[in-house]
Amino acid sequence: MILLETKKFVVVLIGAILNAIAMNFFLIPANVYASGFTGVAQLLSSILGGFASTGILLFVLNIPVTILAWKKVGRSFTVYSFLSVFLMSLFLELIPVIHVSEDILLNAVFGGVIAAVGVGMTLKWGASTGGMDIVAMLLSRMKDRPVGTYFFTLNAIIIITAGFLYGWEKALYTLVTLYASTRVIDAIHTRHEKLTAMIVTKKSAELKQAIHDKLVRGITTIPAKGAFTNENKEMMIIVITRYELFDLERIIKDVDPYAFTNIVETAGIFGFFRKD
Repeated sequence: MILLETKKFVVVLIGAILNAIAMNFFLIPANVYASGFTGVAQLLSSILGGFASTGILLFVLNIPVTILAWKKVGRSFTVYSFLSVFLMSLFLELIPVIHVSEDILLNAVFGGVIAAVGVGMTLKWGASTGGMDIVAMLLSRMKDRPVGTYFFTLNAIIIITAGFLYGWEKALYTLVTLYASTRVIDAIHTRHEKLTAMIVTKKSAELKQAIHDKLVRGITTIPAKGAFTNENKEMMIIVITRYELFDLERIIKDVDPYAFTNIVETAGIFGFFRKD
């Protein structure tokens, strides 16, 4: 357990450093904006004329969201997400802003890719980079509805504001950054809000109990039989959010490391998928 937590801390640390490098070496010098709360912090810093830095504003914006997440979401997720935000804010202050390239397209692409690697690593290990990720988690727990609309709305506001402040060309380059970051996060983790896990196991009772202890999710079980061994098994079907994927993987590994699990994208659901 200690080794796992240490690895998780190291991953969150590296993710925060990568995000800060992407911001201070590429996006901030080129006036190209990141997505979510990081982009909002950039905008506010520009509007305030540098009176408050992006790092400080990012930290301040995440405080109320973290308080809500502590009450509504798992504490482990909240602690590591806040740690990610704190470290990123710290590195944004410590790492100097450097003009690596004068080519705005290179800044947009490399900034988006490097930031996405940091975000993808953090998500893969059961934390987030705060801001809109935590808001999405809250909405997923409170309402079984897609949250893509909220991401789109916030990022649309960022792009439109960037257009008014720096010209529409900068806004279009911001779109390039968002596209590049989304594709990389797809490759490392997933941007899909909901996933369906199909788990074939001989330890369905123990696995069901472990999942219910950790996740507030309903489970459907179907009788199954191994084609080669003719052993009786069960297939468990569960819909989860992308933020719960790490926890589900750890539960399966601890309870039944020989279970066969298939994770697929869920385009949409009807009805509730939480445990009553």
